[in-house]
Amino acid sequence: MQLAQHTNVADFLIAPDLDRPGLTRRLTGLDQNGQPQDLSVVEERPLTIFLNSREIVTAMTIGDYPEYLALGFLRNQGMLAADEQVTQVDYEEDIDTVVVRTATETSFEDKLQKKTRTSGCAVGTVFGDMMEGLEGLTLPDAPVRTSWLYDLSARINRTPSLYLEAGAIHGTVLCQENRPLIYMEDVGRHNAVDKIAGWMFHHGETGGDKILYTTGRLTSEMVIKTALMGVPTLVSRSGFTAWGVEIARDVGLTLIGRMRGQRFVCLAGEDRLAWDTDPASVSDEPRKSRRKSAG
Repeated sequence: MQLAQHTNVADFLIAPDLDRPGLTRRLTGLDQNGQPQDLSVVEERPLTIFLNSREIVTAMTIGDYPEYLALGFLRNQGMLAADEQVTQVDYEEDIDTVVVRTATETSFEDKLQKKTRTSGCAVGTVFGDMMEGLEGLTLPDAPVRTSWLYDLSARINRTPSLYLEAGAIHGTVLCQENRPLIYMEDVGRHNAVDKIAGWMFHHGETGGDKILYTTGRLTSEMVIKTALMGVPTLVSRSGFTAWGVEIARDVGLTLIGRMRGQRFVCLAGEDRLAWDTDPASVSDEPRKSRRKSAG
């Protein structure tokens, strides 16, 4: 399978914007030889999210797309229903605050009493009834062509990004077949997912024909959020947690990890894979690189 050497970011609906002010800072340090070295370092800043008049959480984030992050966080926590009427989303940059206003009051007070710490970084909380949201959930029986996986992996990994520029960041991409659509990055992998969920909620986009690609670990939280977004396939360069795999199998989500070069492992939804590409025809990654990036 022949692919272009560089991805055209114009193909994305949203792609990483390396020229956006405030995402990175140039710092100078000393290398292993005691010599000065300049490098880009990712910025992080607090963002406080309000739902109507109630303060919900303060997230550490890189600061782009705060409205999508707030909407997606509230939606994935079950604080906004799928048919919730959001009347206004206000971002106050000078005080790092987003206020999401709805037409009617929500039941978030009960949810705030069920907070549980998860293995995520930054906003590492989910609410007890997120698991309840999976009850009765049916994901579409969507086929996944291996050619799409190889194509997406190559395109996404060649896209200019903050990860390539500075590291210390996670990326998540909403895809349709072999086309990457929305590429979000943040210091927490769940923040990047929430931005995509917020974009989907704002635009009324459904997930049944989508694939979610992430650079982060396939944890229970990542699987739950993907399922709640209605996306039937989750793919990562990194590895799995056992509970993440168990939940994926329970809800019928196709879960693919360690996607590097010719190689990947599918631990849930294997019956949906359509093997339409010979792995030998795909450019592989050096073994040393694979070991270094193993999740």
